[in-house]
Amino acid sequence: MSASERFADRLGAAARQPANWVQLLKFGVVGGSGYLINLVVFAALVDRLGVHHAIAAIAAFCVAVTNNFLWNRYWTFGPGSSTAGFQAARFFIISLASLIVNLAVLEALLAGTGAGDLTAQAIAVALVMPLNFLGNRLWTFA
Repeated sequence: MSASERFADRLGAAARQPANWVQLLKFGVVGGSGYLINLVVFAALVDRLGVHHAIAAIAAFCVAVTNNFLWNRYWTFGPGSSTAGFQAARFFIISLASLIVNLAVLEALLAGTGAGDLTAQAIAVALVMPLNFLGNRLWTFA
């Protein structure tokens, strides 16, 4: 069985467990709060302080990722048996990968659609959320 087949089997098994759907709902609520925090910080930096959109996206990411780690560790997934530092490092790696994808999508939207900074950031963050959930569910808080 290939790695992709094993992964597909794991996802199928996970989808049949109601507790995982509750976790996904909680992750969505936490993600929603982080999404709002991200957009508020981004808008404040770009619109009020005149910060370049890429720098603003990175700063907004730092604030939102801190919020999301704490809520996901203590409410969504629980602290588990791993130390907070170990989980924080993994959470940061997943979040950093998500940020890189987010920045690529943000730049593509700004260059290709004529969307405004905030609209493009809102779309980019929403598109990256599934990658973030899977990485954290399957690796950070496994």
